[in-house]
Amino acid sequence: MGSLEVRNLLLSKKLKLSETRLLIIDDNQIRYNEIVELFQSKNHLVHATLLDELKSFEKQLNTSWDLVIFGQAYDIKIEQAVTLIQASAEIDIPVLLLKPNDYQNDQYLSYIQKGIYEVINLEYTERFYVSLIRALSYSRTLQAQKHLLTDLENAKNQAQALAVEQHKAVALIQEGIHTEANEEYLKLFGLNDVADIIGLPLLDILQPKNINDFKQRFKKVSQGQFDLARFEIDTLNANAQSENPLKIEFLPSDEEDAIQITIETNSYATNSSELSKNRVSFIANSFQQIHYALINQPAKSNALVLFSFSDCPKEIFNSNWDTALQYLENFKHFVKEQTNSTVYQIDNILYGVLLQAESDTILESRIQGLHALEKSQLLEINSKTYPFNLKIGYTNIYPNDFTEQNFSHLLEQAYNHRLVKKDSVSDLQLSATLEETKIELTTEKPKLELEVNQPIQFEAAPAKPITETQLNPTFQESPILTQIAHSLEKGEIQLKYQQLYDKQDSILNIYEVSCGFIFENQWKKISNLIELDDDVELSIKLDRWILVEACKQLHNFITQYPEAKLVVNLNRHVLFNDKQFPELISKLLTIVGSRLAYPLILQFDEEDIAKNIIESQKQFAILKENGAEISIRRFGSTFSSETILKQIDVGLLTLDEKFTDKLNNDAAITEFQHLLEKYHEIKPVDMVLKNLNDMNLFANAWNVEVRYLQGEYFQKKLDHLTDVQDH
Repeated sequence: MGSLEVRNLLLSKKLKLSETRLLIIDDNQIRYNEIVELFQSKNHLVHATLLDELKSFEKQLNTSWDLVIFGQAYDIKIEQAVTLIQASAEIDIPVLLLKPNDYQNDQYLSYIQKGIYEVINLEYTERFYVSLIRALSYSRTLQAQKHLLTDLENAKNQAQALAVEQHKAVALIQEGIHTEANEEYLKLFGLNDVADIIGLPLLDILQPKNINDFKQRFKKVSQGQFDLARFEIDTLNANAQSENPLKIEFLPSDEEDAIQITIETNSYATNSSELSKNRVSFIANSFQQIHYALINQPAKSNALVLFSFSDCPKEIFNSNWDTALQYLENFKHFVKEQTNSTVYQIDNILYGVLLQAESDTILESRIQGLHALEKSQLLEINSKTYPFNLKIGYTNIYPNDFTEQNFSHLLEQAYNHRLVKKDSVSDLQLSATLEETKIELTTEKPKLELEVNQPIQFEAAPAKPITETQLNPTFQESPILTQIAHSLEKGEIQLKYQQLYDKQDSILNIYEVSCGFIFENQWKKISNLIELDDDVELSIKLDRWILVEACKQLHNFITQYPEAKLVVNLNRHVLFNDKQFPELISKLLTIVGSRLAYPLILQFDEEDIAKNIIESQKQFAILKENGAEISIRRFGSTFSSETILKQIDVGLLTLDEKFTDKLNNDAAITEFQHLLEKYHEIKPVDMVLKNLNDMNLFANAWNVEVRYLQGEYFQKKLDHLTDVQDH
């Protein structure tokens, strides 16, 4: 995933996933309505209560609230409200004061000193909303902190009980010095009394053979990085050498600046049970991480999704150790990249993610979007590609019932509940549309059109009608065409989606759709594939299939993001040779059900358009009448770019990749900007600059007049639609 995750974390979707609980103290129903409507207009789930007298207020103090907004009330003063809240609540609830009529700016500090979180003015709607969001974020942080402190205390008690049960050696370390130790710890290092160890440095007792490695690990643990807090050391302490290697684990402590060290003793962990213990450790750790995630970021709807291998290639079994490890690591990276979520390791080859949403409908939409990941994939290791196939399962989880005791049962449910494609009525209609609209080919190619005053780039060959061989090929097809036909028949053609970055921050969910397939264990792109010229009908079938599958994803995705748009890359044959193409587009858009005027942007190659400008102009006009916008890819790659811009109605231009290279040089950037200005003078069309795959290119792209930025720095090409800015 790219480095840019959201424009502003404060304004991300996280706070909208769960219900916002508002207590509004005011005698003005209109203001109450305005506040609630503002939250709802920003897609928040809201539970709000309005009151204006003390008796009702005291009753509501027994209820949990996220924010208290104070306006004016019959018999409650702001100071009184703050005092009662602080006295009754287990945590601080931010209290926001609606600006009083007689408010003076020099009163601000006195209100803050009284315990007010912020003074807010409803007249400035956007500023008012941001103030509420800041307060809500602070409130949720305090709530999460309370939950985590409670869990930390419970974990400490469980660890102490477990240490007694398993005869673990346990000590408390503060600033590298022992402050406490149990009997097993003293016995392990040949000490008789706890007084003998208090004040001794940890290094003096452990005496690790590899002292530098231990120091580095201990430094990270001391800074709160407990993800690598379980490891082994060889000790030089003669009293403990019989236990080598010492199995050590550091744990957090609720005592200030202290951490706990536990060491397994008496070799109770035999080699035969080591794998089982590791598995238990994986499960226990993943439970804690998911549990904390549910606390830190509550949501109305939650699901645990599990990813495992449905099979593993023989090459991996026959490979070396390093390749096998990289295969597993790349598998985990693939899951993280595709889901834009934290990945939890449940077992050695089993990973999980927590999906969250503000409603069951949106959660189901996110789950269904993962179905595309079950198609065959490729992983690259040391310049060699290996196939892999995912098995995906899931189960809904409910935070109140999410306990360590039933976690294993939830894992079993998720593993056995396979991800099944649930075609909606619209999905079925989209598929039916593909069958209903028969392919009717034109009998001749559009004639080549060239501008008299334009430099000639293409040779003007006589127009030839499409032969019977092309329409119904009986000759021996190329291996690539055979593979395309086979993959198309089995539904194994894969779509890739890449999100565009809008500099204007107004169209945030626009995605380019590209297409490919696996051929001889390599990824093969379909756009501009020259072999398709040998089978026009297959090319048209392919593009129709791409459109239908992309529209299925769009139909599902607009449940989450109603403003979403797709830019779909197509080949020229469907444009020039498919008589029913406009009809197909019209039907698809009707079934998709987007509320946008042009949710579908059809993108064609500039070279194909340059050869057939007049016919392209005609076909594009018909497509726009049927609801599709038009885009040109590789714009600027031919001598006809300006002519195309003058004569054809386009809504988007994806610039040729050669322009991206100009961003590495200041002089080239200036030259590039002058060219863009020239294009904009002809027609002010939005443009896309692609292949911005690193920070330098992405940053320099802000220096040129291009609206959309695209590349791996923002988001890689993914197998399903997802918003990189969700987190």
